[in-house]
Amino acid sequence: MATAPPANPGDARVDRREIIGLAVPAFLALVAEPIFLAADSAIVGHLGTIPLAGLGVAGSVLMAAAGIFVFLAYATTSVVARAMGAGSPTTAITAGLDGLWLALGLGAIAAAVVTAAADPLTAAFGASAAAQEQATTYLRIGALGLPPMLVLLAVTGALRGLLDTRTPMLVAVAGFAVNIALNLAFVHGFHWGIAGSAWGTVIAQTGMALALTAVLLRKARATHAPLRPHPGRVLAAARNGIPLVVRTLALRGAILLTVWAAAVLGDAPLAAHQIAATVWSFLAFALDALAIAAQAVVGRDLGAGRVDTARAVMRTLLRWGLLFGLAVGTLTAAAAGLVPRLFSSDPAVIGYAVPALLVVAAGQVVAGYVFVADGVLMGAGDFRYLAWAMVVALAAYAPVVLFVRALGVWGGPGRVLVWLWGGYTAFMLARAVSLGWRLRGDRWLIPGS
Repeated sequence: MATAPPANPGDARVDRREIIGLAVPAFLALVAEPIFLAADSAIVGHLGTIPLAGLGVAGSVLMAAAGIFVFLAYATTSVVARAMGAGSPTTAITAGLDGLWLALGLGAIAAAVVTAAADPLTAAFGASAAAQEQATTYLRIGALGLPPMLVLLAVTGALRGLLDTRTPMLVAVAGFAVNIALNLAFVHGFHWGIAGSAWGTVIAQTGMALALTAVLLRKARATHAPLRPHPGRVLAAARNGIPLVVRTLALRGAILLTVWAAAVLGDAPLAAHQIAATVWSFLAFALDALAIAAQAVVGRDLGAGRVDTARAVMRTLLRWGLLFGLAVGTLTAAAAGLVPRLFSSDPAVIGYAVPALLVVAAGQVVAGYVFVADGVLMGAGDFRYLAWAMVVALAAYAPVVLFVRALGVWGGPGRVLVWLWGGYTAFMLARAVSLGWRLRGDRWLIPGS
């Protein structure tokens, strides 16, 4: 086991005001995204149950395609924060630009693959033919938004590493407001149906990516960082992201398995699952604000060699994560009877969604701990362990999903949907155990840039 440097009590002061100053704008930015997703679901949901079910399938594919490359944000935050802690802003900005170039290349490839494979990707979920048709329509258009989505990940990660969460917040709030307006106009004004929702999202994502890129380029000019891509550095950034790709594939695998198990239950239960998944995403993004603060502050402190401060930050944020999870879980349980009515007027969908949302609410304390612990290890650059821990959790979850899907073939869909969300909560609990075990030791506390 690696040995951390000796304790220095003077270094172990936690600047709570700094953490709050990072977490609050990050919270507002992250909450803006699930609000946009919820608004998107509500706009499409009022077209009918089948379009909402189709959106659930297509949205899962697009989130999985973009999520594979989430290392563009996480790894960039860690590298940039460590470089800033070590007193090298030019190196930090250069790392951010490397992430930007890598995002453009990977986004173009991902868009081409998803567009070409839209039919088999949506068919794999086993939804009804009508729902699959709606999903394919959305997916072929939505794939055009993958390059700007990945650019948003990379540049946002760079700005977080620079301890700037305010700029991504402003761009996110403005962009998602535009997206809602476009979706309303295209879907219900121009009557483009689910295709209008996809086009509104793509246009908004492109504008947000351009705005954040302009901010990063201004910082590059101010620090005289080279703008041209350096193939060696870009390839190195890609290699460093491989463990995070493995981690993300395992996480997305768990999410897609959950949708696959819900799809066999029928259109109404699948639509209810989409509501529960949208609420889970909303809460996850909210809880992730503390994780973002953890990434930036822990990375900065380890880059500066302040090991004891990094450990103190970890302990403080884990406590906050548990309390925040308890708070949002309580609010979700209280609103479980109202929330489904914002997405659908179908009594069957509402009836299936309410008990599923109660299970979602119960899992938020575990989620609050998991997201913060994840953020601490991200900031520390402990990517290899994160990858293996997620793979093990997926291996434990997969048999549960297979069992629940088998139940769905002959069991009551409402009861099975509750069991499905209970299984996903157990998946989060497995992650909490593995992350907590790692944080008890010192192997993640590696100082230096």
